[in-house]
Amino acid sequence: MIYKAEIPYGAYWSTPFTRWQGSFANLHSIEFAAHVARQELAKRNIDPKCFDYGVLGFSVPHKYSFYGLPWLMGMIGAGQAGGPTLMQACATGVRTLLAGAQEIEVGMAGTTLVVTCDRTSNGPHLYYPNPRGPGGTGVAEDWVMDNFGCDPQGGHSMLKTAENVAAMHGITTAEQHEVVLRREQQYRDSLKDGSAFLKRFMTLPFDVPAPNLRKSIATLEGDEGISTSTPEGLAKLKPVIEGGTVTFGGQTHPADGNAAIVLTSRDKARELSANSKIAIRLLGFGLARAALAHMPEAAVPAAWRALEQAGRTFGDLAAIKTHNPFAVNDVYFSRQTGVDRMTMNNYGCSLVWGHPQAPMGTRAIIELIEELAMRGGGCGLFTGCAAGDTAMAVVLEVRDA
Repeated sequence: MIYKAEIPYGAYWSTPFTRWQGSFANLHSIEFAAHVARQELAKRNIDPKCFDYGVLGFSVPHKYSFYGLPWLMGMIGAGQAGGPTLMQACATGVRTLLAGAQEIEVGMAGTTLVVTCDRTSNGPHLYYPNPRGPGGTGVAEDWVMDNFGCDPQGGHSMLKTAENVAAMHGITTAEQHEVVLRREQQYRDSLKDGSAFLKRFMTLPFDVPAPNLRKSIATLEGDEGISTSTPEGLAKLKPVIEGGTVTFGGQTHPADGNAAIVLTSRDKARELSANSKIAIRLLGFGLARAALAHMPEAAVPAAWRALEQAGRTFGDLAAIKTHNPFAVNDVYFSRQTGVDRMTMNNYGCSLVWGHPQAPMGTRAIIELIEELAMRGGGCGLFTGCAAGDTAMAVVLEVRDA
């Protein structure tokens, strides 16, 4: 199908992603996202007053995040617009995009701003009171660390889900490291010619604001904390879990950042587009859930469902992006779909530039759009797993308007 909502070409952006406890570690994620949105909308001559709806996605709460989307829209000068705040872990990027598209589809909105943000650094430490507990004591939670380490349904870590899939399908450490080296090579393509690819959607150099957002305290030339691996270095690493296959080199790192996409009607998209000759159409979405503790598997059925709704097959795709918190994900995806794992994820992916959760998928979708635009158009897929063994996917097309 073809959704009524379109993405105006160029009406999207992402900050650099920074490894946790890095340059964004002390910035309130929602206030920072609003700060960036104001600057990026102004850069594109998009008046915030044009929005009649918004969607905010994050997975790590911060002070006043109860007010969510209305607060964010007020900070950017779009106080007339309301909308939901959504949380679906690493699938939040696709979920928020779908929510924005659905509102336009049923005629309840005309122009939507979809913003995703997260700061895994310095996540909240929560205390849940329990007056009936022993001595009146409650229960404490370290939001980021505890949820990385334990799925309450099975008591397992996210890393264990990758090991379960590797064991079931015979995925070796050597295969995983081969993927890591290829993904880092692809990311380096985005840095060529002064980071020309990244500058298609990212403001570089990037001024890092102070926590009060009133002045700049540092400048980033690009993503911060990127690893550079060698075959010899990876070969020396031992699996994180004894008897397992996944090393620290074969998985991503927590990160901080934000990203956003504008959605609107076909006619309005021409008006807001940086190039009115390019149309970006949404063709299909998919949601899936794998068996308990097999999270990396979920991205495959989600992709199939998105393709089914789009009326496309893997053979119709010019480009594919995946969320790959573990290199295992891409090996499994390739085996199940027949897609060459060495040709997907051109220019970068979460395995390399990090895992800030909510904005991860948004950035990947933006990179997918730009890769398709550079190719002269075509259909593309983004799919990625999320906590709770779920996944979401989207199929879109870049074409002549």
